[in-house]
Amino acid sequence: MTYRPPQQPPYPPHHQQQFNAPYPPQQPPTFAPPPVVIDVGGDAKTKALIGGSVAGVIGLITIVSTLTGQVRGGAGSTVVAGLFGLLFLAIGALPIITWRKLSRPRKLVFDGYGVRWDDPQGRPWAAPWAELSGVGISRTQQRRVKLADYIMRKVMVRLDLFPADPGFRARHPELEHLWEFHTVKNGYRLPLGSNPKYIPVIERAMQQYRPAAYLGIRDEGFMVGLV
Repeated sequence: MTYRPPQQPPYPPHHQQQFNAPYPPQQPPTFAPPPVVIDVGGDAKTKALIGGSVAGVIGLITIVSTLTGQVRGGAGSTVVAGLFGLLFLAIGALPIITWRKLSRPRKLVFDGYGVRWDDPQGRPWAAPWAELSGVGISRTQQRRVKLADYIMRKVMVRLDLFPADPGFRARHPELEHLWEFHTVKNGYRLPLGSNPKYIPVIERAMQQYRPAAYLGIRDEGFMVGLV
């Protein structure tokens, strides 16, 4: 997740500056706030690499333990341990197999124009503020059942966009794959994965550019398998 620093206005060379002018010097023009950029692709790539590395190490240790006779409980336990080791190795190899998809640049951008999905190798789109009646966040939190759920609770984050008029859908066919995705009605839903740190960034962006259109956070029930 990155922010782009505002560019400083250029100043004229020293020999072009006027001294003893009859009017006070002009103030530099006021610039709009810089865009708020969420690097979704970069974050997904980092998480996949960390998760794949951990799974690969666990799988490798398990297989080595199996081959060197360190697994107790007889032949059955050895076979089960070996299968678990292979499973974790396969999970660890997933980032390598899907690296091309994982490394694809994807950014969610908020600026003075509106909201846009910067995805040069996928499905980019842009939605102007004037064509949106509301923008909200839907959040899904994993139910706390086990002790581990209190330590690491999975939170899924999605951005919901609602058009200001019925003609929006016809004007923006590039957004059709997000129309009424999951449980949203009469709107679009962009899945952002399990990264709750996006929520305050989106809230600040909406307060900065379109506070009247911000609908806040909506909590939904957790369902396994949904992005």
